[in-house]
Amino acid sequence: MDKKNALRAGALAAGTTLMMLLMSSPALALTRDDGDDPGKGLSVVETLGLFVAAPIVLFLVIAGLVMVTDKSRKQAKQG
Repeated sequence: MDKKNALRAGALAAGTTLMMLLMSSPALALTRDDGDDPGKGLSVVETLGLFVAAPIVLFLVIAGLVMVTDKSRKQAKQG
């Protein structure tokens, strides 16, 4: 009985997704809006730096700060 409900839920989710894709209008990316003034595009290196390297560096900085300021490790060594 559990497999039947899971199959029904999966079919419903797939059907809903398919209908939304079929009924949605295309994104009019090539049509410019009034007052639209796009800048120059990013190069591959700039894109990788912004969307890959920067989040990794930010994660490492935050993780390092958490590890440095962790008080429970110091208390566990003393007790």
